[in-house]
Amino acid sequence: MWAPLLRLADALGEEAELAVVGGAVRDELLGRPHADWDLATKLLPQTVMARAKAAGLRVIPTGLQHGTVTILLEDRPVEVTTFRSDGDYLDGRRPESVRLGVSLEEDLSRRDFTINAMALPVKGGPLVDPFRGRADLEKRLLRAVGDPLQRFAEDGLRTLRACRFAAQLGFQVEPATLAAIPQRLEVARKVAVERVFTELTKLLCGAAPQAGLDLLARTGLLDLWMPELRPMLGCGQNRHHRFDVWTHTLETVREVPADPGLRWAALLHDAGKPGARTAAPEGEVHFYGHEAGSLDAAAAVLARLKASQALQQDVLALIRHHGTHPTEAWSDAACRRFLRKLADDGLELARWAAFRLADQRAKGIEMDAREREHDGLLARLEALAAAAPPLSVRALALDGAALMKLADRKGGPWLGDLQRQLLEAVIEDPALNTPEALADLARQRLEMAGR
Repeated sequence: MWAPLLRLADALGEEAELAVVGGAVRDELLGRPHADWDLATKLLPQTVMARAKAAGLRVIPTGLQHGTVTILLEDRPVEVTTFRSDGDYLDGRRPESVRLGVSLEEDLSRRDFTINAMALPVKGGPLVDPFRGRADLEKRLLRAVGDPLQRFAEDGLRTLRACRFAAQLGFQVEPATLAAIPQRLEVARKVAVERVFTELTKLLCGAAPQAGLDLLARTGLLDLWMPELRPMLGCGQNRHHRFDVWTHTLETVREVPADPGLRWAALLHDAGKPGARTAAPEGEVHFYGHEAGSLDAAAAVLARLKASQALQQDVLALIRHHGTHPTEAWSDAACRRFLRKLADDGLELARWAAFRLADQRAKGIEMDAREREHDGLLARLEALAAAAPPLSVRALALDGAALMKLADRKGGPWLGDLQRQLLEAVIEDPALNTPEALADLARQRLEMAGR
């Protein structure tokens, strides 16, 4: 992107003092890939628009009241914001006013963390780093700009962003910054749940999600949006687990691939365990039926955070089937019935398998034999699935119209009953899924039912 940025700088002129700011600078210094290129300039937005248009660039006035315009550079949107300072924050979300025309250093002073308060002049020159953000990058430290209590009072999302950056970057939170988070929970409570969900998803998909989740629990942020998870902390398990429920959950999140559905399912899959925990007289701990409680808790959390319906369905399907453990003793028919259940829930076998393996690894016990067993079972299930067995009534060789013609009667509840019986038969023996065999079987079932 540097070549088009340089062309934009030429179009705006030397006096623009055009600089890359924020996360793009941080990620450039860390060598991390990033998609966003936020720019800051001394020019007022009307001047930016006029000069960019004169250079043949497409300009979108996305936030003139905040000094921001969007310019398309090689079809990529780049935000250009005039150096500004913020007025008072009264709602814990956004400033009541902004003042344009300040210095770059004053613009950087309003940002959340030192590692996000640096600037790189597009036309060249030294890094602008008034708050020693580069030193904090080298120390792998997350520090608020100035007074952390003030920073977190301005925007409640910043407390959650601290936890998110810790998860994404694997950084520690500087002690004073960390200590300020529990004191600003009332501000964090004001944040729109849609913004919270976005930050939590980024946290979960980070390189060190367990670090971010631990911070949520330690600071009290967890209780604001996911109080159902608090009982998991310190909830002891049985001899099949090395860790308590919360630590096992953190390990599962870490082990599973960084996919939003898988990571959210990992976080919520055992939320029902504390409520289902029982101890037998001999001391053995059980969690009978915890899947139902986990489903209820997961549904409540995801609905509260306004997750998309697609994500909710994916997460609930993973949780619903995470307690199913096929064994070598299962018949092929039993395996096909399991594949049918996954298909009915829209859950791919590979996703179920990835989640199951992460859940097993997160128990913290010897895994060599378990992984060999898992690999063998997955290979068997994949082979059965590759044979494309009929797993729904739509896959039967005789459709509803053919069965009504065979029975010489109109549709009704009897038809659904018959189709389910035929499906069970062909799951048991896929060779029966031919028009002739199904017709014979349908006649037998109809005769038995006295029809």
